[in-house]
Amino acid sequence: MSTFTILLGGDLIRTPRLDRQVEGSRVIAADAGIGHARLLSLVPELWVGDFDSVPANLPDDLATVPRRTFPAEKDKTDGELAIAAALELGATSLVLAGAFGGKRADHAFLHLALALRLAEARTDVLLTSGAQEGVPLLHGKAGFDYADGTLFSVLGFSQLAGLTVTGAKWPLNHVGVAFGSSLTISNEVRGRLEIALGHGRAILLAHPYPLPES
Repeated sequence: MSTFTILLGGDLIRTPRLDRQVEGSRVIAADAGIGHARLLSLVPELWVGDFDSVPANLPDDLATVPRRTFPAEKDKTDGELAIAAALELGATSLVLAGAFGGKRADHAFLHLALALRLAEARTDVLLTSGAQEGVPLLHGKAGFDYADGTLFSVLGFSQLAGLTVTGAKWPLNHVGVAFGSSLTISNEVRGRLEIALGHGRAILLAHPYPLPES
């Protein structure tokens, strides 16, 4: 398996869990995502984008990363172009770091939808901000290593059928979930979390680190 970390422009915090997830991976930065390379002590092998959001005062090892430049007026985002570059280089697994956006909610939505499309093409995808993680859910069963008390939601991107959730405070057994329903929002891990889906498309969104007090 060839794992690539894609540095996107959304919010990101460094955690021991994130360090383990990106350890040993190849790295590609998407425009402003190069700023996360310093945070994670990584040096990308490629920097992709239109370079309209380059962070100031980059250290020499980042400023000299090979670039693949695209025009500002294009039909793909910098993140999508970086993912395409990773796939061209043989990626079979992707860590999308900074995937949940910051100022751009439209980019966050795109990354969630794109993760589902990639998963349908049999590419493993993890979306992360360090504080929260997203994993595509398609037909079948998957298990997760989250600790007891971890907050999670299942975000449906379609109507869901045959959804079973075990190892949770509020388990579900082969239920249907209407598109836009809040039934699967704000659950908690209790034991080993396992999710099975009969039909539909969804994202597991989990918070492996405690949410800050509001």
